[in-house]
Amino acid sequence: MHFKLLGRSGVYVSELCFGTMSFGGDADVAESTRMFKAARDAGINFFDCADSYSGGEAERILGKLIAGDRDQLVITSKCAMSTSDDVNDHGVSRRHIRNAVDASLKRLDTDRLDILLTHRWSPVTPLEETLRALEDLVREGKVLYTGASNYAAWQVQKALGISAQHAWTRFEVIQPMYNLVKRQAEVEILPMAASEQLGVMTYGPVGGGLLSGKYASGTKPESGRLVDNEDYSARYDEKWVYKTAGRFSKFAKQKGIHPVSLAVAWVRANSLVTCPIIGARNLEQLYPSLDALNIEMNPELYEQVSALSKEPALATDRLEEKTGLR
Repeated sequence: MHFKLLGRSGVYVSELCFGTMSFGGDADVAESTRMFKAARDAGINFFDCADSYSGGEAERILGKLIAGDRDQLVITSKCAMSTSDDVNDHGVSRRHIRNAVDASLKRLDTDRLDILLTHRWSPVTPLEETLRALEDLVREGKVLYTGASNYAAWQVQKALGISAQHAWTRFEVIQPMYNLVKRQAEVEILPMAASEQLGVMTYGPVGGGLLSGKYASGTKPESGRLVDNEDYSARYDEKWVYKTAGRFSKFAKQKGIHPVSLAVAWVRANSLVTCPIIGARNLEQLYPSLDALNIEMNPELYEQVSALSKEPALATDRLEEKTGLR
């Protein structure tokens, strides 16, 4: 396992981050424990969670698992998603952020979050209020670093500007979606992160199972996460992504590489990505993601995989700039 600096924080994290979304849901305590141990045995020191995962059960399970070596681990959590039926139990208001962090610390049985990310952008709460609430938590020592998940580049940049204006703690980490069929981050998010020296932990490297080999036919099956889960179904509801999945599965088979391993390795190889977040429902499903560490993603292989998918459009309509500055 190699370790990389997380932005300009000075903190080193493993080149793979383990996501705990399945803890307490698809994975019971026993299975979660087996996956956590496998991740630690592989050298992973970076674990991602959120207060909304399995109704808080993911944090409770993770809290018990990290108790033995808390100081050797980098733990993230997120807030903003609804965690109950209460009308105010969501969002990024000062009120909710403070309540959410205190609840997360209790479930995780820890005195601080290494990283707190706002889980999504809010169109109703002033960004200044959110950032000041985060600043207060950092000053109190409950949170060490802050970041944002699912933000557009302009939203992150606006937050950085406000933080700089007020001399508040700035975002040090972003968490965008990124995989072979979801490459929008390449256009502005990743270049922005590089320019601002932000750590980048990307999620969904296998596209919710799309790139796992289960869609080798290039069509939707009768059941599966991308069919049964409304959010995932909407996220990947384009015919071309399934055709791409079919081409990708065929290519991986020709190379003698598990599709999951290749999908994770492709994301990991992007020099602007600090680490992809891997996850699984069980230990058997986790192993191919860990095997991504053993793939030598040379420039030729990287370009071959990239060519299987649509390259996103440039940030402007000046397509001639694709061939170089003029």
